[in-house]
Amino acid sequence: MSTKAPSSVKESPADALEKIAYGVIADIPTREPNDRNRLGYCLWIWLKDRQGTLEQAIRHAGVRSTVAEDEIVQLVRQRLDEYEKTLPRS
Repeated sequence: MSTKAPSSVKESPADALEKIAYGVIADIPTREPNDRNRLGYCLWIWLKDRQGTLEQAIRHAGVRSTVAEDEIVQLVRQRLDEYEKTLPRS
């Protein structure tokens, strides 16, 4: 029996919304990696659909962190401002 080589992974472009969302929250301290993944996913959904507010998206993620939720919102908002030029216009 032989094992196939793993599938190749295509890197997403730097201006892709998912890359931006996960890059923005990459160093926010969370209790578990899944908390960070949930936060990144909720941020990506918010960037894609723009339904509700950023605060609602972060609250919806239910992230468990050593940082207060208001600070997370402030950090995310500040980092999104840095990416503003690369965000696609809707």
